Amino acid sequence: MTGALAVGLAAATLAAAPFLPPLALRLLGGLFLAASFLVLAGVRHAGAFAVTALAAAAAARWLPLRVLRRITWLLPSLVLLVFLTTGLMYRAPGSPFRGERVAAPQVEAALRAQYGVPESALAFFGVYVERLVIDGSLGPSLKVQGRSVADLLGPAIPVSLGLGLLALTLAVAVGLVLGTAAALRPRSAVDHAAMGVALLGISLPNFVIGAGLMMLFALELGWLPVAGFAGPRHLVLPAVTLAAPYAAYVARLVRAGLLDVLQQDFVRTARAKGLPERAVVLDHALRGALLPLVAFLGPAAAGILTGSFVVETLFGVPGMGQWFVKGAVNRDYSLVLGTALVYAGLVAMLNLAADLLTAWLDPRVRDER
Repeated sequence: MTGALAVGLAAATLAAAPFLPPLALRLLGGLFLAASFLVLAGVRHAGAFAVTALAAAAAARWLPLRVLRRITWLLPSLVLLVFLTTGLMYRAPGSPFRGERVAAPQVEAALRAQYGVPESALAFFGVYVERLVIDGSLGPSLKVQGRSVADLLGPAIPVSLGLGLLALTLAVAVGLVLGTAAALRPRSAVDHAAMGVALLGISLPNFVIGAGLMMLFALELGWLPVAGFAGPRHLVLPAVTLAAPYAAYVARLVRAGLLDVLQQDFVRTARAKGLPERAVVLDHALRGALLPLVAFLGPAAAGILTGSFVVETLFGVPGMGQWFVKGAVNRDYSLVLGTALVYAGLVAMLNLAADLLTAWLDPRVRDER
């Protein structure tokens, strides 16, 4: 009953969110933000409630409407994510309590009762949501004895975050340089070379790029380690592998945006005043050209984080991707759901950051619904 009610409320909220008036959107966004803080922090005392309520009220009053709408979508989306993931796991053949040796029905029933894993997907969804909301816990791992999901993911989250942020930084830096160089010399050899490199980065999947980099820089030249995680040098090849396709997208976005802005009247005025070309590009044109790039940062961060599953496995990086794969193979329902929730939360926060940055760069979108 709890699971069905949660799914119904989540679906109704998602359906109604695009049509909410500004006042209702601010109230609901503040309420959902407070609920998210309390669930994530796992706090239950009065002081935490008061601080959370004040922070949520301030956010509901001052945040742009487009950010509040994304917050309103966040909790219902996570509920539906857990529901759909649970259904898919239960539909897959196998069970977390059935290995090579078939357990007796009484033993399996006792294990299900001990770990809170009923035979129905909807019942397990209700148990998981209650555990998450009331206890603030991702639950115990069903396969790693004596360890909770939080214990397993705790050391892996900083590794995946560090790798993802490094890859995103590389993608933005390289894409900015290539796109700006191509836009300042359109239809030149520099433009064709930069866009050719970008096309290559878009066309090749990251596991092909990773294998090529591994063979060249690790096996042939011996400059970098093949795999593992024992220091910063081990992050170079995985970060470049993750960054390459998104650097290509950034380069194309920056080139198109900068070419458009350079034709605007305010750029011609700046040049007519005798400003150096460097000042015209950096101080005037580039800020307007960055708006498409900022809008792309949210999807790029999502792609880099989810793409790290393959790259972390390829290079033996002990991030969250390994636990998602192990959880799926071993039918560790709690581990799969916990990893999916962490990834979804990180992607949502990065999208919120991209929306806030867009509102700061372009005041016209601050009150956009």
